[in-house]
Parts: sequence; C-alpha cells; structure tokens
Amino acid sequence: MSVRPGEKAQYQYKDFPPNAVAPATVRGVHEARSCPSSTIIERIFETTLDLILVVDRKGNFLRVSPSSAIILGYRPDELVGRSAAGFLHPDDLENTRAEMRLARRGQVMRNFECRYIHQNGAVVPLAWTGVWSEPDQQHFFIGRDMTERLKLESQLRQAQKMEAVGQLTGGIAHDFNNILTTIIATTELMADQVADNPALAQMVASLDQAAERGAHLVHRLLAFARKQPLQVLTLDLNEIVPRMVAILRRTLGADICIKTALAPDLWPAVADPSQLEDAILNLAVNARDAMPKGGQLVIETANAHLDEHYAAQNVDVAPGDYVAVIVTDSGRGMPPEVIERAFEPFFTTKEAGHGTGLGLSMVYGFIKQLRGHVKIYSEVGHGTSIKLYLPQAKRPSAAVEPAAAAAPYPAGHEAILVVEDEASVRAVAVSILENLGYRVVQAEDALSALAILETSEPIDLLFTDLMLPNGMSGQDLLREARGLRPALKALFTSGYSAQFIAARGDSDLNVPLLGKPYRKHKLAEAIRDVLDGTG
Repeated sequence: MSVRPGEKAQYQYKDFPPNAVAPATVRGVHEARSCPSSTIIERIFETTLDLILVVDRKGNFLRVSPSSAIILGYRPDELVGRSAAGFLHPDDLENTRAEMRLARRGQVMRNFECRYIHQNGAVVPLAWTGVWSEPDQQHFFIGRDMTERLKLESQLRQAQKMEAVGQLTGGIAHDFNNILTTIIATTELMADQVADNPALAQMVASLDQAAERGAHLVHRLLAFARKQPLQVLTLDLNEIVPRMVAILRRTLGADICIKTALAPDLWPAVADPSQLEDAILNLAVNARDAMPKGGQLVIETANAHLDEHYAAQNVDVAPGDYVAVIVTDSGRGMPPEVIERAFEPFFTTKEAGHGTGLGLSMVYGFIKQLRGHVKIYSEVGHGTSIKLYLPQAKRPSAAVEPAAAAAPYPAGHEAILVVEDEASVRAVAVSILENLGYRVVQAEDALSALAILETSEPIDLLFTDLMLPNGMSGQDLLREARGLRPALKALFTSGYSAQFIAARGDSDLNVPLLGKPYRKHKLAEAIRDVLDGTG
C-alpha cells in the first residue's frame, strides 16, 4: 500500500534493530530515552524535510525518516527491510554502489548525487551526504530533494542564454542595419539614374523592396535585443485593448470568437503604444494559428502584484505592482519543451514558410526592455495563456494617512483536499493552508484524489487545479467526487481566467475560480468564502 502525496503517517516508527547504533548521530537517536539531548535528535529525525536513511552494507534499508512519504511517496514501513536498489534510478545504481564502497574503505564523508524513483514514477534528484560506521557495518545518509533547485538553475541558464543571444543578435542587427542603410541609399540614387530604362528600373525597385524587408527584419531583431527606440508613455490599457479588438476581428476571421474582460479601476501602465499594439497583434495571430478550426480568444486587463515568493520562483522578475494584458486561446497548447524555447529568436513549430520565429521573441524583448515580465501558461490540448506584465505608472504622491492595523488572514480547522500536478505550486498551497490551521491532504491528479475520496477520510473542501494530467480535468474530478460525496464544496484554480473558462463553456458547475498566481490573503479569503457559503 502506497502513501498518497502529502498524507501524514499516523503510526509509530520502528526503533533501530539491536545493532543499528553506528554513527554518533544515529546512536543519539537510538538512545533518546536515556539522553535528553537525543530526544531533540529524534524529533529532528521525525520532522526533517530531508530524507534520512540508515542502510546496511548490502544496501538494505534499516531505518527511514517519515519525510520519505513526501519525497518518494512511500511510508517508512514500506521501505524498511527492502533493498535501495529497487528504488534507485537504474542509471545511478553502479555509481551509488561505488560511493558506498569508497566509504567503507575509510573515506569517512561522501558527498554525491543520485536519483530515486517516486512511487508515481517521477524521477527525484537527491544530493546526499553519507558516513559509514565500520564497527556497526552501517551507512547513514542524509538526502536533499534538488527538484526545485534544479528547476531554478534551469530558469537561470535559460535567462542567461536569452541575454547572450540578445547581445549577439543586437550586435549583428546593428552592423546589418548600417549595411542596409548603404544599400537603400544607393538604390535610391540608382533609381534616378535608370528612370528612363524600364527593365533596369524594375530591378532597382526589386532590390529596394528586398532591402526594406531586411530593414524590417533588423527592426524585429533589435526588438528582441531590447535595443529598439521606444516612445514610452503612460497608457490606459482599457482604451488600447478595445481598439485592438476592432482590428483583430477583421484580421483573424469570423471563426475566431473574440471576447474581452477589462478590469475596473485599472492602474495606468508604462509602455510604447505602437509596440504594445504590435505585441497584442503578434499574440493574437499566434493564437489564430493554434486554432486552425476556429475557437475562443479572450483578451483581459488586470492589476497584478508579483510578490517576493513569485520572484523567487522566476529568476528574471522584480517584485512589485504591474498592469497585465492577458491573451488566452483555446488552441492546441504547448508542451513544456516548447514553452522553454518559445521566446528564442527563429524558433518556431510552424511549417517552413509559415513563420519566422521572431514574433514571440520580439514581444519578449519589448517587455524586458520596459523591465516588465512575460509568463506563458499552457497545457497540451487546453490552449495557451500569455501574460504581459507592464510596469505600473507611478501616480502623484497623495497625503499619507496612518496605516490601519493589518487584519488577520481568515483561517479555519476544516479538512481540505489539494489537487495540483505541479509539485512546487502544490507545496505552496499546502504550506499556506497548514499555516492557516487547516488539515490538508494532497494529490497530484484526479485519480489519486478520487482514491482519497473513496475512503472514510473526512474532506470539507476540494481545492483543485482545472488542468490535470492523465485525462481528467478538475471539473471531471468534481463531477466524480460529488457522485461519492454530494455535499462536497469546491474551489477551482487555474492560470486561465474565469472569462476564458466561461467562453469555452466549461463553467457549468458554477464553482468559484482562484486565478494563478495567487497571494496568501487571496487563497485564505477564497477558501473561507466557499466554506462559509459566501463564495
């Protein structure tokens, strides 16, 4: 029997076997009943977020910390007595054995990395520190889950790559611009000289047109490199978006249904109006191409605060207030490997001759030049939402009034089932809710959630992402869940907007939607509203 993600074990863990007293730290744990300081060590063992393993020389687990339920999906009693080889990634097995042999040969401390296989099949990268006790013939390992760190390192590498490509592109574009200036000026002079020769005049005109196309390409490269000249103004996006929609209705065709959702009391934004219009047009054309048989396009405006936590998960973001333009389509969606490269110049998934791969890179460069932020949220088969965060324009200073004492976040003690396939997002939600006093059970997909609901586990509210893996959406999950528990309350969350969900016809369950990214007070208020029946 495997533990569900986030399930808290409700049993006593076994003591060490009689001979399991090797390193000093382990010995302290085993002697907890006779040494007060060892009680602290035992508590650390029981509550640590890292994975602690005691292993014999053959690689069999002697003791496992409770954190294994979160990190690997297995309870300690499902691992004790079994060989670690059955849980290691096959490609890391020999290297791990070699590290253990080196430890037994007298190299006291070993630091290495290897991957384990989670109960759900996912690969979990772990960084290990280990010691070997020769008298007791045991290894003692502490492993740290590196999933989030590797994700952030990948983001940083991508940001650095984009910066390097931008510098290279800008340099090439600058030099090419000088060449084109010479070509265009020369063709103009030649045009006057051959005006009385139709054949030569046509050749010069063709050359001039080619140079103009080259100049337009250079302009787009400079946009990506953040070196284009910008006319930065204070804008009301609620005026720009309706004007763009009128143009888009003629551009995209009748089979694309365009809807808008303009936020009231929208903050003024800082941007170049013509470049912003080009950006919205680029996103809309990409959306049309992702919906060859037609579909829904929703354009929204919103005030947004990107806090320190969001900035910590997105390495190129400065915390602060932004004004967002959100373009969402009901098209094919993008897999993670395409999202990762979407802003690279000349990267395109379109057929040859159907796109330069510069549209999104130009949008990216424009937003970055403004010190803004771009975020893609997409699920294969469920469309794409691209959010442009523009800096908020600073308003004139007003008289400062004494700040009222901050109201406490609404809290509670009910049981909440959190269903989210993105591990880092799920961990944030669980942490917030537990800090608010709720009892939290978590699952990574609809099937795991239904397995929990089929038990006698008390659940007061289902908090689920709308887009889940393995063929069942959050709405499918809720329909099945209410077949098991008709009175179950629910709250949806998604990177897609309520307007887009409604436009797709997916709002028949009439369940509130909390948009991503959300802040602690928004989650606290939304959960409490649903539980109290006011949401």
